[in-house]
Amino acid sequence: QVQLVESGGGLVQAGGSLSVSCAASGRTFSSEAMGWFRQAPGKEREFVAAINWSGSNTRYADSVKGRFTISRDNAKNVVYLQMNSLKPEDTAVYYCAARTTSRYIAVLSAYFDSWGQGTQVTVSS
Repeated sequence: QVQLVESGGGLVQAGGSLSVSCAASGRTFSSEAMGWFRQAPGKEREFVAAINWSGSNTRYADSVKGRFTISRDNAKNVVYLQMNSLKPEDTAVYYCAARTTSRYIAVLSAYFDSWGQGTQVTVSS
C-alpha cells in the first residue's frame, strides 16, 4: 500500500507561484498513475491534474490548464504540482492521490485508491 505525504502548501498573493510535493512510500510508485485533487470550503473535491506512470502523459482541469504543471520523479518517489498565476479561487486543500492498480491517467476520484492528508493552499487577493 502506498502512503502519501504532501508538503509545500502555504499563503501566496494572487498572481504568485507555489509548488506542492507529494512523497510516496512503497515499492510500486513508478508503476502507478498519480493525481492532484483539491477541495475548497463548502465545495466538493475536484480534479486538478493527473500524470501517468512514466510522466509521458498528463491531463489538467480546464480551470488550471496553462497555469499548473504536474510532474514526477520516479527515482525519488515524488510527484509535484507547480502552480503559477494563482488566483483566489485556487484556494483549497490540495490532495495527492495514487492509482495503485493502474499506470494510466484517470480524472475521477473514485479511480484513485490511496490519498494523502492534504496541504492547504491559500491565495490572497
